[in-house]
Amino acid sequence: MNNCCCAEGVKLIYACSGCSDVGEISDRVVRVLSKEGFGKMKCLAAVGAHLSGPVKSAMGADENIAIDGCSDACARKNLEHIGVTPKSYVLTEMGLEKGKTILTDEMVDEVSKKIRDKILFECGREDDGNK
Repeated sequence: MNNCCCAEGVKLIYACSGCSDVGEISDRVVRVLSKEGFGKMKCLAAVGAHLSGPVKSAMGADENIAIDGCSDACARKNLEHIGVTPKSYVLTEMGLEKGKTILTDEMVDEVSKKIRDKILFECGREDDGNK
């Protein structure tokens, strides 16, 4: 099954890959979701550096998703800075605590499932258990 997002077309996913534990988790979660087909992982640093190709890609995408580790929301704000309003998910709003969350495969799987379920719920679809 293709567990894609709501919109048809190009879907890009950006991660905060900050220096905190929740930043690292957000990066790993985006890699999982990209591998599962929820969208294509793109480089947030390239958008922040205003490289023309990545900026044009973000601006031309049908849907952009930002997954941030904390409420600083660097991924979301980088995209907003170029005029793109992404769907935004923040890990500290999902119960993770910055500076106190241990990165494990189980944690990445749990957070990936939460975000996957939120995306599917927002689309009016439910996860059928296939990945």
